[in-house]
Parts: sequence; structure tokens; C-alpha cells
Amino acid sequence: MNDWLDTLKNELAAGRAMVRVVVAAVRGSAPREAGACMLVGEGSVVGTIGGGHLEWKSIGLARQMLASGAAGEVQFDRLSLGATLGQCCGGVVDLWLERFDAADLAFIEEALAASRGGEPMAIRTVIESQVDADAAGKRARPVRTLCSVGLEMSPDAPRAVIDRAADGKTTLLERVDPQGTPLWIFGAGHVGSALVRTLADLPIRITWVDSREEEFTARFPQGLPGHVTALLSDSPAEEVRAAPAGAYCLVLTHSHDLDYDICRELLKKGDFAWAGLIGSKTKGAKFVRRLERQGFSKEQIKRINCPIGVDGIDSKLPAAIAVAVAAQVLQVMEARLGRSVADVGVRAKVAAK
Repeated sequence: MNDWLDTLKNELAAGRAMVRVVVAAVRGSAPREAGACMLVGEGSVVGTIGGGHLEWKSIGLARQMLASGAAGEVQFDRLSLGATLGQCCGGVVDLWLERFDAADLAFIEEALAASRGGEPMAIRTVIESQVDADAAGKRARPVRTLCSVGLEMSPDAPRAVIDRAADGKTTLLERVDPQGTPLWIFGAGHVGSALVRTLADLPIRITWVDSREEEFTARFPQGLPGHVTALLSDSPAEEVRAAPAGAYCLVLTHSHDLDYDICRELLKKGDFAWAGLIGSKTKGAKFVRRLERQGFSKEQIKRINCPIGVDGIDSKLPAAIAVAVAAQVLQVMEARLGRSVADVGVRAKVAAK
């Protein structure tokens, strides 16, 4: 659940307390990786930590915390999936459960703003010993701070790392990746609409470009999903100039000539993260020759990937093409994010010297 900050902000702003359940550590086989999380309210659950008995047990623990009304409450539990929960995974999962209420809204807004800054960051949450309390039985709120990934976490570390010190303090360090990666989809036909649906639950901001207003309304008569902005334009190729630096771009319009014009404008602008062009190897080869005649170098042209989609999916059904293309885009995004995390680490360590 990569967009938990958005969801939590909205719930807290509406006056609803929530418990966030985080997979803090995993040993052996488990349904989800360290860093997976869900938000539990009195009558709602958003996200998943893998389903099954583990999730059912976690929801029960979270709702007990909500019922107690203890401000700033944090608890962690170590659950054996086999012995305790009867799940055949057989591993051991450490869960971190943290209660949030309106008093935490300011920090969540700060973290959300930072997550939109374009680089990975980390949230450090520190609590005293769970058994420590004042005379009234209350514990202090956890201390949360934002920090650099590079200084606090190695690039290949899990998304969540928990440390239980000898003095009783417990620290959870979590990487929060940039939110709302921009993806520009040129073409509102069958494959474009299937891609929009396929990517609906991911933290990706889609700008969907086409010259035909009726295509948007025909594909989504009830209105576009919240993560999508329709850009109606008589000249879709000219809209390339409005795409932000670092955007991912998919070119799959109804016209080969329009596809070519968009690819040409992308190469002229040059600041996109990755671009894919729908079509066969033959179409790709023809585009290469045309672009070379217009003076683009081989290195420039290689940045337009054609055909698109992961290997092994040969179906021409729009939904199948969308799955293959979405998988490829996610592979590229995660690979680039890994390099970004590593780069942040190098720059932060140099700055600290």
C-alpha cells in the first residue's frame, strides 16, 4: 500500500482514528514483504498484509487498540505463521501496530508533502519500552521524524527495518518512495483504456491524451478514475511539451503518423524517464529509419522502446496487452527507483562528510 499517507491524511482530517499495521520484519516464508501495510478503522480496512489468518488476527488487534482510545499507542507482535496461525508459509512475522488520531495529522501532512518531492525518504518512529508508563498508565506518543534514505538505510535494505535496543527503545525505520509517478498515455483507444484500468490501484498519476472527447466518455461513462486526468487536444504531439521532466510515456494512438509525431517530440524534448511505442518490430524499424533521416542519433532513438510489453504474452486482446505493458512499466519504474535510492545514498553520505 504505497499511498497510505494520502488515505491516512483523509481519515484523520475527517476525525476518524486509524491503526496502521506494518510488516516490520520477516523470517522465512510469509505472505508479504517487510514494509507491507494496511490501515484499519472501526469499520474499514484499506490495503493488505497478505490475507488469511495473519490479516484476520491483525485486524482484531488493531480494533482492540481503537477501542482502548489510548492516544499514540504502539505495540508490536511476533507471530509464527505455522505454530500460531496455522498458515503453511511457516515463517515468522513481526507486526508493528500504531494508532493515529487528529493530533498526528500535521506530521502526516508533512510526510505527504515530502513524499511528493521526487526522492525517496524515510520515516523514523521511536518508542520507549512498551511497559513504561506514567502514574496514570499512559505512555508518551511515539517520536516521528523524516530523514534521508541515504544516511539511514542502505539502498538494498527492506522497506522497513525494526531495531529493539537494550535500553528498551524500539525504532521502526521505513522507506517511503515518491508518490504519484507521472505516466502520460497518448491514445484513448481499447489498449489505453485497458491500461488505465490495470493501473488503477497503483500510485501513478496518469495524464491521458487524445483528440477525441467521445473516446473518454465511451470508455468511462461514469467518469474517469481519480488518478487520471484527461487532456483533450487537437494536437496531441504538441502536448509532449507539457509533460513534466521524468515522466513515463506510452504512445498508442489510432494513427501511425500521430505516433511518429509524438515520438519525434519526445526525442526533441529529451527529459522523459522512459517511453514505449505500441507496434510490431516492423513498425519500430520504420520509425527508426525515419527518425535517423531527421537527424536523431542511434542513442536517442534507442530510448523509444518498440515493441512494448513483457515477453511471453502473445495475446492481442487489449486487456492482455495492457497487462504485459503495465508489467514492463512497473519493472522499469522499480529499477529506476532502486538506482534513485542508491544515488540518494551516495549524495547524502558525501554531503555528511
